[in-house]
This record gives sequence, C-alpha cells and structure tokens, in this order.
Amino acid sequence: PLRTILHSPSQSGRLAKWAIELSEYDIEYRNRTSAKSQVLADFLIELPIAASEEPNLSADWLLHVDGSSSKQGAGVGIRLTSPTGEILEQSLRLNFGASNNEAEYEALIAG
Repeated sequence: PLRTILHSPSQSGRLAKWAIELSEYDIEYRNRTSAKSQVLADFLIELPIAASEEPNLSADWLLHVDGSSSKQGAGVGIRLTSPTGEILEQSLRLNFGASNNEAEYEALIAG
C-alpha cells in the first residue's frame, strides 16, 4: 500500500493528502527479502525451550456458572478454580431483562 501511495499521483481524498505529507520526507519503498524465515529458524535454534518450561496441559480447570433472575433484575456468577487451587470469582449484573434460563446462559457465555 505504501508503494502505491508514493508512486501513484492519481490517488484521491485522504490517500492523496498523506502522499503529499510523506513526500517531503524522501521516503523510499524497498521490498523485504526472504530472509525472514531464516531469521526465525536461527532464533529458535539459539533459544530452545527447556523441557521444564512446558506447560502442564493435563491439569484441569473448573468453571462453575450460575444465573438468577428476579423483579429487581438479573445477574450471573462465575467461579474459576485453577489446578493449583486458586479461585477467581466474578459476578455481573445484566443490564437487560432476562429469565432465569437466559441469565444462566449469559453466565456460561461470560465464563
């Protein structure tokens, strides 16, 4: 896109304005070479991931959700328990009327 803007005088509107603004800075467009993949490969070789740093994907997280509805409004509650026993709790008030089932669905979506 930058190459088109800098080399095409027939641009209109906002692009033309920016082409004029950028022209005073003597910006030159250069294509990137294909060395990107080799740079990434070299980086991965230099910094290998240690076996001890691998995440434990077999550990289970527990998610409990609940929703409620009354004349005063609807709300949802979310409780997330980590494999290490940490507990994260959040309650949300819904800014729209909802049945009890709808409140529970919203809790599941929010979780």
